[in-house]
Formats: sequence, structure tokens, C-alpha cells
Amino acid sequence: MRKICVVITARASYSRVKSALAAIHEHPKLELQLVLAASALLDNYGSVLENIRNDGFKVTARISNALDAETATAAAKTTGLGIIELATVFDNITPDIVFTIADRFETMSAAIAASFAHIPLAHLQGGEVTGNIDNKVRYSVTQLADIHFASTEQAKVRVQKAINSSKSVYNVGCPSIDLAAEVLEKSALDFDAFQLYGGVGEHIELLSPFLVVMQHPVTTESHLSKTQIDQTLEAIKQLNIPTCWFWPNMDPGTGGTVKGIRIFREHNPGLPIHFFKNMAPAHFLKLAKNSLCLIGNSSVGIRECSFLGIPVVNIGTRQAGRERGINVIDVDYDATAIKDAIERQIAHKHYPSNTLYGNGGAGKMIADLLDRVPLNSEKLRSDG
Repeated sequence: MRKICVVITARASYSRVKSALAAIHEHPKLELQLVLAASALLDNYGSVLENIRNDGFKVTARISNALDAETATAAAKTTGLGIIELATVFDNITPDIVFTIADRFETMSAAIAASFAHIPLAHLQGGEVTGNIDNKVRYSVTQLADIHFASTEQAKVRVQKAINSSKSVYNVGCPSIDLAAEVLEKSALDFDAFQLYGGVGEHIELLSPFLVVMQHPVTTESHLSKTQIDQTLEAIKQLNIPTCWFWPNMDPGTGGTVKGIRIFREHNPGLPIHFFKNMAPAHFLKLAKNSLCLIGNSSVGIRECSFLGIPVVNIGTRQAGRERGINVIDVDYDATAIKDAIERQIAHKHYPSNTLYGNGGAGKMIADLLDRVPLNSEKLRSDG
């Protein structure tokens, strides 16, 4: 029985890997070990603990390593503390494979701790290209990883070039598309978002047309985060369309983003905007699917929204270079440009489904590969 330790460090990481967790948990030859760390445990940034419990997963260990200072120094220290704490956890639970996700800075903690403990490392979503510090993190984890689960064919090729090998590199698609495929089949808003998730602001009518906004700071532009969010807030104010707005990730620059939102709320009472911290992955996708448009810079606009055909206005450089479908309009941090792009997307309405990031089934494929991939480090590099 192989023990697969999946490390979740943020709310987005959970939604990305949920279907793989289920497939690992249900696999007769695999044992799921689930470790939560960093902002995944913080209520301010959408703790995933309740979602995990509701989904029937058992948490093996929790690591409180996040320095909630929203600075580059805090990010580095959070990563360092994560290495220390995860090294102890891995020593205690002795996993056969450590599974790390995507490109957030906390991902480095799991990659380094596993590598120095000589535990085979599996990495999801390597080979992609984006803006900010994520590129460096993603590439570094690719170099440390032994097993690579890419989400597109182009990403798979990039990983093969990066490690100078085609062995143990698989295009499985993105597990988040597994959830999107379920939502595509059953997309009705069959839950009360306000009762389940609270939040602050006006109670808007979700049976009428509404927008969804999720905008994070860009780590390499953290000093501009307030100015950048101000432009989006102004565009939404001018449109005056009911809006569900989601709190940003814990990144350098989050303080500026949050400050901009709070000042805006104080000076614009009564606008039809409701702010949420977090939402279960399926509920969020249903909300987005029923919206007029998703606005911001989250990768969900590039991945899940492409599959679901949701119109997206992508702002700024955070997703620069990432493969995208025709559902995305890219704009700079300018209120007029953002407003115009939203109006164009509303007029266009929804797009056909795009399978660039897969068509479902990634979770099961990942579990099957984790069962049969060779674990000896030399074999990982020589056997497919």
C-alpha cells in the first residue's frame, strides 16, 4: 500500500486537486495522507478545513507556518518555516510519495523537504508560464520533482525540455476540470451562498444578472496592488451591476489590495457588491457559471472558465504567458479598459466549452499513475 502525502497550502490548491484526492482515497492500493499548511488554515484567506471535512477527507497533519504579514520577507520566512515543519511531518508519517501542487511560494517548502528526505516528489501543473514569482517557483519545483503531472500538452513538452527527459512526465489535464465537468452537467445555483458563506456587503439577487470578481496582488508588483485594485473597483462601480467579490490570496501586496477594498467600501455604501472569503469549489464554479462574466486575474478564469465557457476579463500580468481559450479578454490596469471589456463580454455571452486543460478524468489518471510509477529515483528517470 503506497502512502501518498498531498500537501495543501492554499484554498486554490484544494480546488485544483480535489478530484485527485478522491481518486487516491478510493484507490485500493493507495493510502491518502493529507497535510494542511500556510494560508489553507487561515480564516482570513478562506480556510479549507470545513470544505475538507464536508468532502469526507481526514487531515493527517496541520502546520501553522504562515506569517500573516503579506510581505516578501514574510513569504520567504513562511517558506522556510514550512521546510522545517514539513521535514518533521514527513519523518513521522513516512510517505512513499509527496505530492505538491502548482506554483505558490509555499509549494517550495514541500518540494525541498521531500527532496532532502529522498522521498519521491510528484508535482502538478509544471511547465506552465505566468507572470510574477510563480514562474521561478514552478520551474524550481519542476527541477526537484521526480514525477510530473502536466495539464496541457505544451506544458508537458516544456517540462521534458526543462529536465532533459521524457520519462515520468504525463499530460493528465487539470484535476479542477473534473469538477468543472460535473458543474457543466448540473450548473443550477442549488445553494444559498449568503447563508452558507456569510460575507459582508449588500445582499444581492443571484437570480438576476451578476458579475464575479477575484483579483490577487502580483508579487513582483506588490507596491502597486492598491492602485491596481482601485481601477477594478472603479470599473465595477461605474457598471453598477450586482457583484460577488472574492477576497485575495495571502501574497506580498495583499495588504494594498485589501486596503483598497476597505476604503472603497467606506466611501461607497449601498453599492450592489457582496464580498466573500471563500466558497466550496463546486459552489464557486456554479456561481461563476451563472454569472455574466468573471473579472480579475485568477487562474480559474483561464482554466475552469475556459472549459465552462464563461466570459472572462483578465487584468494585468499575473497570468501573462499562460495558455488560454477564446473566452478571455486581456486588459491593463485601467478602469475604462476594464469596463469596456466587461461590457463586450456581457454582450457576447457564454462561449463554447474548450478542452485545452482536459475534459475530466484527471484525478483517476493521477491516482493510477501514482500506483504504478516506479519509486526508485534512478528508475523514475529511466522508466516511463
